[in-house]
Amino acid sequence: MDLNCEINKLKQEKNAIILAHYYCPDEVQAIADYVGDSYYLSKVAAKTNAKLIVFAGVRFMGESAKALNYDKKVCLVSNEADCAMAHMAFVKNILEMRKKYDDLAVVCYINSTLELKKYSDVCVTSANALKICKRLPQKNIYFIPDQNLGRYVKDNIEDKNVILCDGYCPVHHLLSIDEVKHCQKAFPKAITLAHLEVRKEVLDLADEVGSTSNLIEAVSRHPEVNEFIVLTERGILYELRSLYPDKTFIEVESTMCCKDMKLNTLENLYNVLKTEKNEVLISEEDRTKALFPLEEMLRYAK
Repeated sequence: MDLNCEINKLKQEKNAIILAHYYCPDEVQAIADYVGDSYYLSKVAAKTNAKLIVFAGVRFMGESAKALNYDKKVCLVSNEADCAMAHMAFVKNILEMRKKYDDLAVVCYINSTLELKKYSDVCVTSANALKICKRLPQKNIYFIPDQNLGRYVKDNIEDKNVILCDGYCPVHHLLSIDEVKHCQKAFPKAITLAHLEVRKEVLDLADEVGSTSNLIEAVSRHPEVNEFIVLTERGILYELRSLYPDKTFIEVESTMCCKDMKLNTLENLYNVLKTEKNEVLISEEDRTKALFPLEEMLRYAK
């Protein structure tokens, strides 16, 4: 059976749209209608006319898509695909911070559970976090759950008190400085691209920093450079090599790979399109509460 052919056939029959994150397997990115980072996919999910949204990503992405499209059916390619960082902040800490600071904005990285979004003032992505935080009227910002993205915001904003959480993405956070330096020594002419989820000491070694989409765009700013060291999840390599076939993209020795994202296989995608299983279900109350910070993100990021 030709899975690609069957997937395209089912997609037409069911008026379905396939959204895939950059970290998904290559073959899933290749067949998706839209591939992007969390912010881009959130915008697509908010505007689609499709009756069925099939999301190749992790659970928080499906929840966000459902909140933005409550009247549509949203299914996850993998029900097991989750994000460890999404669970590294807690409602009790948010409530404690609100008691401590009168003038407080709870800024929630979109890589978080629906429960955390319900108690937040605005969501952000790595692509728009700094821009949105600068625009907030509040003096104090409690940034959850990613400490590394929060640290980047804190270091680049002068007139606000940014309070950090302890959360992190294991794939990015555990990247060692020694590995990066070793790679840079082996490829001295290469430009180093680093995602904002890596630790500050790793970020400081990079030539270009930003979100996944920022890093892809950054390559175009160096037409004379042929080699790039990539410090983010390896799924980005599919898009980079597709857009820049004449460039060489180098991974660090311990390949940065999100096992949860790799659960979004072509076989699982076909099965979900066929059966419409793994539907994302949220209550109207939860949807209303979580929708507010998501819509605020879209409004502030304009």
